[in-house]
Parts: sequence; structure tokens; C-alpha cells
Amino acid sequence: MDTPTKLLIVDDDRDIRSLLADYLNGNGYDTVTAADGIAMWAMLDEHHVDLVVLDLNLPGDDGLTLCRNLRAKSSVPVIMLTARGEPLDRILGLEMGADDYLPKPFEPRELLARVRSVLRRTQTSSLGVNGEQVQKLKFAEWTLDLTARHLISPEGMVIALSGAEFRMLGIFLDHPNRILNRDQLLNMTHGRDADPFDRSIDIQISRLRQKLREDARSPQIIKTVRNGGYVLSVAVTPEN
Repeated sequence: MDTPTKLLIVDDDRDIRSLLADYLNGNGYDTVTAADGIAMWAMLDEHHVDLVVLDLNLPGDDGLTLCRNLRAKSSVPVIMLTARGEPLDRILGLEMGADDYLPKPFEPRELLARVRSVLRRTQTSSLGVNGEQVQKLKFAEWTLDLTARHLISPEGMVIALSGAEFRMLGIFLDHPNRILNRDQLLNMTHGRDADPFDRSIDIQISRLRQKLREDARSPQIIKTVRNGGYVLSVAVTPEN
């Protein structure tokens, strides 16, 4: 019998923790909870967690700090919760390594949909054509390490990626030689509720090109398709 997917809910509001835990448990997940960062780290040491639901506003270290520190140690997916819905807060959360962002108030079923989407996306992106676990993706003499979540240059130098950059590069590597427009990229990175005027896609691609040493006027790896979007124009080789 398969072990249920384990979720960790980190929120200082006891009622919210209980509500979300009960709802997610009722939909087939196994949940544990924590009220702050100290309790979060204790739960992560005690349990194998498949996804973290992390509130931004916490006593002690806030969610952004915890997400950044967690991302430095682990590739576990993170969904950030916050009472603030400004685009800057969302972008900061995604840059710190969150995989999705959900502003309060929200319906539990909306969080359930986000959990399913993030788990499906992160689990699928790490599997090869034979269903085997992929650890690295090689392209144009570069390597994306899916476990450490960093980029390795042709000379072997490790290049740090923000959570948003890692996620964006992973999407391109999962869809080589396929034109992806901004709406598709927004949906893949931010979900169906993405703001159509969100310019973070262009910013992330610009930063990726810089880290890949691309000529902004004539990029060779991630190319711009006029009136079409973007395309990864090189071959990708997975390594187990």
C-alpha cells in the first residue's frame, strides 16, 4: 500500500492550521503542522515531507527567510501563504524559492488544487521518459542539477539560481524546441490565477540569459520567437 503524500502546514493561527489539516487529510493527504520556524525545522527533521504550506507572516523568522533557508538545504516544494496580495510580495516569495503563492483569504479547495498542481509539476519534471528519477539535465555544455537546484557552467562552476529562475529553466528543459508563449509560461509557473500583466516572465528570462552568458541581442539557447514567445533551441540530455 502506497504511503500517503505528507504535507507540512506552517501557520501561527491555530484555527487555520486545524482547518487546513482536516481538509487536506480528508482529501487523501497526511498532514503535520507547525506554528513557527522552530517547530517547522523540528517537523522536517522528524518526517519525510513532500510539500510545505508556509505562511509569510510568522513570529520569529518570517516565511521568506524560512523559505530561503529551506531552499538552501532541500528541494521540497513550497506553497507560500500571505495576507498580502501585492505583486511585489508574490515575486519576492517566488524569488526566495517558493513554487506557488496563494494570498489570504482563500478557500481550502483552492489550496488543494494548488497542492495537486505543484506536486504534479515537480514530480513530473524530475522523471525521465522511462519513469526513472532524473538528477541532472545537460544542454549546450551546461548542466541543471535538479537535486541541488543549481546550474553548472561548461567549466564546472556552480551558479546559484533563485527559485523562480530554477523553475523557469526547468520548464524550458522539459519542453525543448517547443515555442512557449508568455501565457503558457505564466500558467506553468504561477497557475491559472496568474496576472496577465505580470512581467516577471520577461525578467526571469532576462536573468537566465545573463547567467547562461547569452548575448541579449542574439541569444542562442533561449531564443525569442517574434509574436510567438520563447523557445529552448538546444538538445537536452537527462542523467539518472
